[in-house]
Amino acid sequence: MTHWFRKFAGITLLATSAMLLLSACGSNSNSAGGVTTIEFFNQKTEMTATLRSIIKDFEKKNPKIKVTLSNVPNAGTVLKTRMLSGNVPDVINTYPQNIDYQEWAKAGYFQDMTHEAYIKNIKNHYAQQYAINGKVYNAPLTANVYGFYYNKTAFAKLGLKVPQTWSEFETLVKTIEAKGKTPFALAGTEGWTLNGYHQLALATVAGSADAANKILRYSPVNGIKLSNPVIQGDITRLNLLRGNNAAQKNWKGASYNDAVVAFTKGEALIMPNGSWANPVIKTQEPKFKVGTFAFPGKEKGQELTVGAGDMALSISATTKHKAAANKFVAYMASPAAMQMYYDVDGSPCSVIGVKQKTGADTPLGGIAKLAFTKHQFVWMAQHWNSENDFFTLTTDYVTTGDKNNLVAEMNAFYNPMKANNN
Repeated sequence: MTHWFRKFAGITLLATSAMLLLSACGSNSNSAGGVTTIEFFNQKTEMTATLRSIIKDFEKKNPKIKVTLSNVPNAGTVLKTRMLSGNVPDVINTYPQNIDYQEWAKAGYFQDMTHEAYIKNIKNHYAQQYAINGKVYNAPLTANVYGFYYNKTAFAKLGLKVPQTWSEFETLVKTIEAKGKTPFALAGTEGWTLNGYHQLALATVAGSADAANKILRYSPVNGIKLSNPVIQGDITRLNLLRGNNAAQKNWKGASYNDAVVAFTKGEALIMPNGSWANPVIKTQEPKFKVGTFAFPGKEKGQELTVGAGDMALSISATTKHKAAANKFVAYMASPAAMQMYYDVDGSPCSVIGVKQKTGADTPLGGIAKLAFTKHQFVWMAQHWNSENDFFTLTTDYVTTGDKNNLVAEMNAFYNPMKANNN
């Protein structure tokens, strides 16, 4: 599951809090008895079991290297604290689209991977898309994608079809309600789960993510207006989630897990979410076939998904075990390791040689097929200072329907970023 975190603001506070955390999350890298131990800091906790299996396989092939997998609560916050304190893990699962990552790379925290052989095993020049000043500091092995999970069994029984345009989507929701069913499973207390929905709403209305950011991020201070047609279109798309019977009971107080359970129990037929939810859905063992579809555009063929590097690895520039760290990342970037990972996670994989299922019969097929194409854009927050307040303003509107407050919150969120606009 992908979360986003704030820029370097508050360094003093974080440096102070670092002293409280270092004893609990200090580096686990060392050498003893001819065995080198490196630390792999993971943020995808839902994939912990699979990563342990991959590490076990790596260690069998490399008996002189031991990999310690670090999983901690609030991993993103802990990682930021450790980075700012100089306690950088050897190998890090970080997100190359994040502003934090970009700042860390520019500051020299990561090893230059540009000429490492394993980067050549990543297809479509995907690693180069996240280059900083022409250098690659991250190996993005998978990409997350966002769209809609749906109950294929119920759709077939009720005669429902996957929408290919926005107007068809509106009709679909009305039809589901008319048949006495609940359209959406939502997590009202965790706004990040609707982050993809809102960004896709803006991008499909504006015509692209760049066009949406031009209105949001790069407009003049207080330049976001309720009268703007793109904002009006955005509100229309957010309103689809606001109907009296649009979401499961008590959705406003629901967590991410609550929404997943509501969907997998058949209490709602559609759940907006990302590919990171796929393994979580599997653990619930739903008694129906699961499918996905992308966020529809105005016209057929204009559907979009959003995503970026997910299982993406960087190496500390100051690691004392550079050779071991690179050997581990090289193994992670191999078809053998990533086939094990893909078979559980299901997110689109960028590693050459991994056999992937992208057909309509696979749970993620409806959105995974758009990965690495013109129908996928990178999260718009790569140009923002933060994203947490965007989560909040999204759920605030879906909860209240207050249009003026939505625009006010948008301006309050983006205005501070515009100080750097040319």
